[in-house]
Amino acid sequence: MDGTTSNLSTLARRLGGALEPVIGQVYFSPESHANYQALGFSGNAGVMKGVELPDGVAYFTSRGSLMGQVNGHVIAAAFGVFNPDVVVPSVTHGWSLTDAATICDARDRGAIAQLERILGPRPDGIDRVDELLARATAGLEPAGRPLAAGVMSQAPIDHPLGALFRHGDLLREYRGDSHTAAWVHAGFSAIEIGLLTELYWGLPLRTYTRSRGWTDDQFDNAEAGLEARDLIANGAFTKLGRSERERIESATDAQMAPVFAALGDDAAELIDHLVPWGNAIRSAHGYPASGPHDLAERSTAF
Repeated sequence: MDGTTSNLSTLARRLGGALEPVIGQVYFSPESHANYQALGFSGNAGVMKGVELPDGVAYFTSRGSLMGQVNGHVIAAAFGVFNPDVVVPSVTHGWSLTDAATICDARDRGAIAQLERILGPRPDGIDRVDELLARATAGLEPAGRPLAAGVMSQAPIDHPLGALFRHGDLLREYRGDSHTAAWVHAGFSAIEIGLLTELYWGLPLRTYTRSRGWTDDQFDNAEAGLEARDLIANGAFTKLGRSERERIESATDAQMAPVFAALGDDAAELIDHLVPWGNAIRSAHGYPASGPHDLAERSTAF
């Protein structure tokens, strides 16, 4: 990795990490869960370490609603890492309760309400962050990125925290779509990339990925395939496996180049604004304190 590539990866991962709790909080927002419950969903799926966990049906339906009222197979394909056998019936049930526009609005309102409750209606620097996120996302191309395209299809929100959420959600989904493109191009299946990512994050196999709905037989087959390719051995990375997984992350980072071309020297300023907000959201139990490590402890499917 040359110096330019290394610097891009460093910035891309720093921004992704800073953005995650500020935008990903929508999936743990009590206000979002209450909005979904009012539509007939089950509310949250329990509480872990003070954080409300998302109900699977509401999660798949609400996030999928960004793309419109599409079939569960489309949502499973866009999300990438979940077992379609779990996603499809969940979405079918979700669309029996509501429509895409209604639950998408409930999602937006829930995200904004939690941000306002924790950060206040106008946290210091909000106008500058909105400006930078708008600049970062203005030139992004939707080709091959279904969830990012879905965010692009939504109307702007005339609210400082709403603008933050809309632009930040686009940036988050753009990276997620880019990551899916990278691992598909590298020849991995959804369950295989899940297992490799657990090891990449320092988690035991079949912990975080258990929440993605895979069965023991599917895990057995996937692990056998990864072992046959000399990517894992005895529940751990081989040298080749670690290198391959890092290559996927670097390929994801490379696709974020347009974001940093747009931000220029202001990228670090954006990150510096987002980090304390993310810390505040974690401290208020609006997002898991340790991210996937906390969720891995639950080890059950949505």
